[in-house]
Amino acid sequence: MLISLHLKNLALVEETEVFFTEGLNILTGETGAGKSIIIGSINLALGAKAEKDIIRSGAEFALIELTFLADNPEIIESLEKMELSIAEDGLIVLQRKIMPGRSILRINGETITAAQLKNIAGKLLDLHGQHEHQTLLKAANHREILDSFGQDSLFPLKNELKEIYNEYRTLSVKLEEEGLDENERKREIDLLEFEVREIENASLIIGEDEKIEKEYQKMNNAGKIREAVAFAHGITGYDRTESAGLLIGRALKEIMAVSVVDDDLAALSEQLNDIDGLLNDFNRSAADYLTSLEFDDVKFNETETRLDQLNYLKKKYQNTVEGIINLKEEKKKRLEVLADYENYRVLMLEKQLALKENIIVKCQKISAIRKKLKHFLEENLIKALIDLNFPDVRFEVAITSEEENFTVDGFDKIVFMIAPNPGEEIKALNQIASGGELSRIMLALKTIKAGIDDKKTLIFDEIDTGISGKTAWKVAERLGILAKGHQVICITHLSQIAAMADAHFAIRKEVVNARTLTQIEKLNEKESINELGRLLGTESLTDAVIKNALEMKELAYKFKNN
Repeated sequence: MLISLHLKNLALVEETEVFFTEGLNILTGETGAGKSIIIGSINLALGAKAEKDIIRSGAEFALIELTFLADNPEIIESLEKMELSIAEDGLIVLQRKIMPGRSILRINGETITAAQLKNIAGKLLDLHGQHEHQTLLKAANHREILDSFGQDSLFPLKNELKEIYNEYRTLSVKLEEEGLDENERKREIDLLEFEVREIENASLIIGEDEKIEKEYQKMNNAGKIREAVAFAHGITGYDRTESAGLLIGRALKEIMAVSVVDDDLAALSEQLNDIDGLLNDFNRSAADYLTSLEFDDVKFNETETRLDQLNYLKKKYQNTVEGIINLKEEKKKRLEVLADYENYRVLMLEKQLALKENIIVKCQKISAIRKKLKHFLEENLIKALIDLNFPDVRFEVAITSEEENFTVDGFDKIVFMIAPNPGEEIKALNQIASGGELSRIMLALKTIKAGIDDKKTLIFDEIDTGISGKTAWKVAERLGILAKGHQVICITHLSQIAAMADAHFAIRKEVVNARTLTQIEKLNEKESINELGRLLGTESLTDAVIKNALEMKELAYKFKNN
């Protein structure tokens, strides 16, 4: 259940917070007041893409906070799997902070990823956007809608099918690519044998390239090295007047000569003696290094040749010696395949056939489940549509199965067929349904899904598109029934639907300090009656309008308590 929505610096909203209730929460307001911002913010909090101008001008960031009551064990289990803390009171605070170029997502104060948010969002609520009913116009979506009514039985099978299908497609592509004739096979064998022989003749050793590179650099820079070490040896030795060793020796002799006069000089003498010793050690080490530093033209040429060979192989095959050795083993295995190519093809084709047979078996099982779901959906949707003022509606789920035309979703083509009025020929839904009819069909689907779904919160953004009069009242009744077992949040322009509210909120736009602000506030009974009067479309709230609004409220009250 969604407890509250807190917004800050979002478009026209400076800062506002709304607390929702159980039952039917209705949001109304003038066109342009910012109703889409309120519902859109929930979508943003659940991971929707944020537009560049969503942050209120002059602000550094926008903030959206949704507070849910974790009343579903599946939600708690998902949070525990993600190692996210759950408050003792069972509240889940989902926060999104939107800044230029990036967003920060948190659940109960802990930063989460977009993937984690997506995983948990679908379990918290079901949001029906303004144009979602338009998805019914695409027959490709009908299969997904039908399948959603059988998640527990269908989804494990569909996951198994996906795994097998992907393996089948990979194998099929490989078979197409490897359709070699005898000449192509021989050419590939010749090339592979040459490459394997080239690599083997190189007698590669892992790590050899790095070692030889260092040796080469040392020999290639031998002159510079000798010059630098010789200079350091001379300047730190004892042979030149300005040499450090000679000067340190003199300094030590002078300090020792006067240390008998002052005992405090003993420490200085000791330090200088240590320096003299270290310098002497360095000078001897430098001399030894110079003695060992010999340049061998033959060895240099051998090293350079070997390094060139290694670099050539790395450029041609892989960028590491280990990678080249592994590639050689792969090429040898490929040679084994080509040596017995016909048998290899036979085995591949047999495996492909076995995968195809397994795919068809999975598709048949999936199709059988869909045919059961078909009857469930037809029966329940007709009942729901009758309640939504389709008194003589006919609805069918047409399933056409073609075993040879399977995909990752099976081999069924599914099309929703409808005849909304008596005497009409039943046709594909996208050929006959109007905008208002699509809205009611989508609502009917949502209500059926709600009956088998664990989601407690359903959000409808203008589900009343294209309807009015008696039909609007039927939609209001359906929302009222739905709200008995679920929390429903609905934006509407219709007084019939607003009258059914258990909690009524008004969204208003006003100008404060020369800036436009969107505010949302919960209405009391009198304010709700006045808002119903405004929705009735009159210029002023006359006694007749108020009486009409009161009657609608009374009718809604009686319906909800029947």
